[in-house]
Formats: sequence, C-alpha cells, structure tokens
Amino acid sequence: MPNTIARIKKAGKHFEIIVDLENALKFKKGEISYIEAEGDRIFRDSKKGDIPSRADLEEAFKTTDVNTIVQKIVKEGEVQVNQEYRDEEHEKRFKQAVDFLVKNAIDPQTGNPFTTERIKNALEQSHIIIKNTAIENQINDILAKVSQIIPIKIETKKVKIVVPAIYTGQAYGMMAQYKDQEKWLNDGSLEVIVNVPAGMIMSFFDKLNSITRGSALTENIKE
Repeated sequence: MPNTIARIKKAGKHFEIIVDLENALKFKKGEISYIEAEGDRIFRDSKKGDIPSRADLEEAFKTTDVNTIVQKIVKEGEVQVNQEYRDEEHEKRFKQAVDFLVKNAIDPQTGNPFTTERIKNALEQSHIIIKNTAIENQINDILAKVSQIIPIKIETKKVKIVVPAIYTGQAYGMMAQYKDQEKWLNDGSLEVIVNVPAGMIMSFFDKLNSITRGSALTENIKE
C-alpha cells in the first residue's frame, strides 16, 4: 500500500506526516494500536520539507514525543486517500453487495434466485452509492434502488428465540436489526421473533450460540 499524507491543524498551525495509507486507515478505525511516520519526521509542509520547532509541537500537542504526536495526527486529523484506493474500496463494496444479493435475494414473481451477472447489471443500472458500512445495514436502501430495475426481495427465515436473562444484554444488540417482535418474560428472559436473510442464518445462529453459550431456545416459524 502506498504512502500518504496525514495532516492536522492545531494552535493555528499545520502539521503533516508521511504514513502508510493502509496502516493509517486501520489505526484511525481502531483496528491496530500502533502507527509510525516515515523517518519519524513531523513537517509543517512535507513537500517543502519544512519542520516545526519544538516550541510549536509543545504548544499544539502538549508534548514533543514523536510517537505520541504521530498517533494524534492520524487519529484526530485527515488522512489523504488517493483515487486508486477509492476505486479499490468501491469495487470491494460492490462485490460484497453482489455476493449478498446472490446468496439472499430471489425474484418474488418466480421464487428463483438471481445469477451474479443479473445482480451486477441491476446494481450498475440503479446507480446506487454503496456506503462503507456492512451491507446488511444498508440493504433496505440497496433494495429500494435495485427494485426499480428488477423485481427483488430478500428471502428470510423467521425464527422465535428465547434468550436467558443473563445473556439478554449482549444478545439484544446482535438481534436488533432482524427483530420483528419482542416480549420480556416474567423470569427476565427475552422472547424475540426475527427475520434473518436465508444466506446468513447459519452465521446468525453461530453468533447467538457463542453469546448465549448454546442456551438460547430457537424455533423455526413457517409462514
């Protein structure tokens, strides 16, 4: 991954560093805990090679420690992203959307699944902007656009789940986006009816069983 510039303005002055693009973005998202600048150097203008004084660093960052300053610049500042990276990310998100719809969507008129090519064409014709978030979290927006091109719906499995009281806090969050109904029972346990995309049902159960240590009761509901 190429290097890029990360910059920030503090105490009325500009500061820049040169960092690995991929590592900088991972650090900004909290996926890695350490980031270093090329040559351990901090600039006022990296193209000109202008370097700030220690007094400027102390005033802006309350420290002159290079590692601390580098982390603050990446975490709080702007990381420049080039067009090549944007294109790669767009292609990655597009492929994720295609894979999700091929696995989970059907033609409601025939009940048949779609081919990869059919989904690709529909997504391209819809001109939808796929965001940099999980596909399942934006699937309603995607379907709204794609359904203007082809008849489409997500095939789901309806399941009733009873989660013991001790695990409801953790389990509630992972079930929330699929929840149709919920009912709190007298013993503190939670009864939920969820609609989960068919292609995700096994991974859904895996997560549920991991959280509840296999103690959740599940029952498939036929519609």
